[in-house]
Amino acid sequence: MGINALLDSLEAARVFDLEQLRYAGAPSHPAHAPGFNYFLHRHHARGAGEARTGASGIVVMPEHSGTHIDALAHQAENLTLHGGVHVDEGVQTSVGFRKLGIETMGPIACRGVLLDVAGERRLDPEYAITEKDLERAAHVEIRAGDVVLVRTGYGALWSKPDEYLKAAGVSAAGTRWLIEKKVQAVGADNMAFDVMGPRDPELDATLPAHVLLLVRAGIPIIENLNLEELAAAKVHEFAFVCLPLKMRGATGSPVRPIAIA
Repeated sequence: MGINALLDSLEAARVFDLEQLRYAGAPSHPAHAPGFNYFLHRHHARGAGEARTGASGIVVMPEHSGTHIDALAHQAENLTLHGGVHVDEGVQTSVGFRKLGIETMGPIACRGVLLDVAGERRLDPEYAITEKDLERAAHVEIRAGDVVLVRTGYGALWSKPDEYLKAAGVSAAGTRWLIEKKVQAVGADNMAFDVMGPRDPELDATLPAHVLLLVRAGIPIIENLNLEELAAAKVHEFAFVCLPLKMRGATGSPVRPIAIA
């Protein structure tokens, strides 16, 4: 496709913004408190000596606040990262990881698929989404290399942190089903993709999807997505773009993903 045809097709397409608003007091995982904070550092004020004045601020936040993507360094199983990288071999330092940091993750631009498991009714709190739930929500074929986004309905509760943190999540069995599809990445409109809290007896770990996806399969996770507009438009297949920031050694990155349909 020539550049003009590409630009024309983009102009005719609808762009869905999948990022949640960032602000102090937005939902945050307890392990990543205090979450997002912004402080105005320079102010517009009188007496500058010229017509121009400037304002700028300081952002203080964990990389896992708001809508973000997990680097493969984010999780370990028995102190081992994806690919058999041991965290006790000089890869974990006070200024970040020397292997599998977020800067090693390229831009994601591929086919995306929405699995609207919630449909017209938000899922029950802390409900574990099963393989069959995902299958029922798959209105289009999932192909190798796709990014699959799972809607629980809790993205609509972003302004209500206590309720949002009790969101449904994808079970270990559901996660294995996605891995078998050879997806490139996954995401959900909840805090942790998993249900937060319960320990998986087989893996002997909480957040089993994090172990299965990040450590064993090497599949990144995008969390705190806003999928409400996409679901309301009944768009199940789209072009997906997600750009992690190149922060050397970081275990994740804030992102502003978009769907183009």
